[in-house]
Amino acid sequence: MKQCSSPSLVGIVANPASGRDIRRLTSKALVFPTVEKVNMIERLLGALGATGVERVLMMPDLVGISAGLTRAIDGHRADRDQPWPTVDFLPMRLTQGAADTVEAVRRMREAGVAVIVVLGGDGTHRIVAGECADTPLATLSSGTNNAFPDLREATLTGLAAGLVASGAVAVEAAARRNKRLRVRCAGQEELALVDVCVTRLEHVGARAVWDPTSIAELYVTFAEPGVIGLSSIAAMHTPVGRDEPRGGWVHCAPAGPAVLAPIAPGLVRPIGIAAAGALLPGQPMAIGALRGSIALDGEREIELDGRQAASVTLELEGPLTLDVPATLAAAVGAGALQRELGTGP
Repeated sequence: MKQCSSPSLVGIVANPASGRDIRRLTSKALVFPTVEKVNMIERLLGALGATGVERVLMMPDLVGISAGLTRAIDGHRADRDQPWPTVDFLPMRLTQGAADTVEAVRRMREAGVAVIVVLGGDGTHRIVAGECADTPLATLSSGTNNAFPDLREATLTGLAAGLVASGAVAVEAAARRNKRLRVRCAGQEELALVDVCVTRLEHVGARAVWDPTSIAELYVTFAEPGVIGLSSIAAMHTPVGRDEPRGGWVHCAPAGPAVLAPIAPGLVRPIGIAAAGALLPGQPMAIGALRGSIALDGEREIELDGRQAASVTLELEGPLTLDVPATLAAAVGAGALQRELGTGP
């Protein structure tokens, strides 16, 4: 059921585990400590308050983000020149897993948030996108794989989110529709926002994909040469833009022609290409491998035992995300950032 949004209510999901997986050890991936996530949220709150957002719903955690933000809020109360919205932590029983994100997004939608700001990597955004329906997302990179979310100063993202949430800029002028991939396997369905990687590894294990020799097949919604991660394999062979109405696929090979691909921070490897082509919307493509595992946006989630068939379908009706530069440009054009300064002492 579609919820009615509250024009002064914003949700924030900050994944406490983002930027902490095994790829920090297998590559030179950036680490996002808790204190930096708190700092990013503080910058968001400053921008949201400046645009008139009155209330924020926040996903709680047990690793220090909630505690650090509570201390920051207490210390900020005396600052009358830079008001922050009221921050309410959702009353949830925490599992310290993906279920927390799912539950938080559901509660935010029920409360009628106008925008959900997400701090995390591709995996976090994938989970949020599976539950957000048409509530637009304001994305911020704080993970290991960051192909989908923006690498942007949180103040600007908060400003754009606040302009949309307060009604100063219409969603139609601010948001763009993203593609997604739907994987079907033995009655199970899962979604990915950037890539579906079929590996030769038969167990989920540590989930992350970092060994290039394990990659058998790759399916992408977009593959841009300026983006790091598994999608770079396709990007270095046959690029696909974010806004193109198609995706792409690659079958990898242990020998023969190869491309140099930055599959993780500091990890550039030659990847053999046996075949590649376009992935057209609405046309399921069978996964060739019967044994192995399937990674969704860089994390292995599905094990193939050699008996079940699996397929990938490109869909154009993925989540809405805020285009921050377009939102700010629309705000300037509409005069939404103009203010009248007081004339008193």
